[in-house]
Amino acid sequence: MKNIKKIYLILFTILICIILLENQSFAATPKIVSTLTNAFEDIEDWFLKLATPAAAVAVGVGVFMKKFSFGDEEKIRTSKKIIRGSLFSYGFLLALDLILQAIKSLI
Repeated sequence: MKNIKKIYLILFTILICIILLENQSFAATPKIVSTLTNAFEDIEDWFLKLATPAAAVAVGVGVFMKKFSFGDEEKIRTSKKIIRGSLFSYGFLLALDLILQAIKSLI
């Protein structure tokens, strides 16, 4: 009786595998992978388009803060930190984009 159950279980597993893998093409990229790849590329483009104006606004805020500090050392230090941080962050995003493009070209 145990042998018959094992045989039925094996046959059922093989049948399920055949049904699930019947229309699969292993030579092409699956549809879900290409969809996810396109989605990540769109998100990356969106981040780069958003990062440029955000960096410009941050640098502008730092410049105006420095301009209108009226000699207050704390505000001048804060404005320098804002300008430096926004430029480093924007440079990091651009470098990250270059690294991702290099990895994509190698693959």
